[in-house]
Amino acid sequence: MRARGQISAWDNEDFVNAVKKTGRKQLVIAGVVTEVCVAFPALAARAAGYEVFVVTDASGTFNQTTRDAAWMRMQAAGVQLITWFAMACELGRDWRNDIEGLGKLFTDYIPNYRLLMSSYLALTTGKKSQ
Repeated sequence: MRARGQISAWDNEDFVNAVKKTGRKQLVIAGVVTEVCVAFPALAARAAGYEVFVVTDASGTFNQTTRDAAWMRMQAAGVQLITWFAMACELGRDWRNDIEGLGKLFTDYIPNYRLLMSSYLALTTGKKSQ
């Protein structure tokens, strides 16, 4: 049987070189399986001196026990756990930069947020969100 490749993306020299080439020291990681696809490169990147953010609700796993164990392991190593909503807000930083983009993203994926945006738009523009 032919091997598919490294289990951890951080064990792939081309991947690590591509990360280094960006010149950035902060990484945002999500993956298919939290305790492997996410945890292994997150832990290795932390050991290499990167600030690592793991988007907890953008990754999956087999059960709550394995998920929680992976989260605890990463947190103990200094990985920052964050949700996709918090990450979007952190990247956006300021509503004035892109209220339509962030607002649309949130209203499309967070039904209750649509009510907040509708109220905001009604107060500021007299329009309702879609």
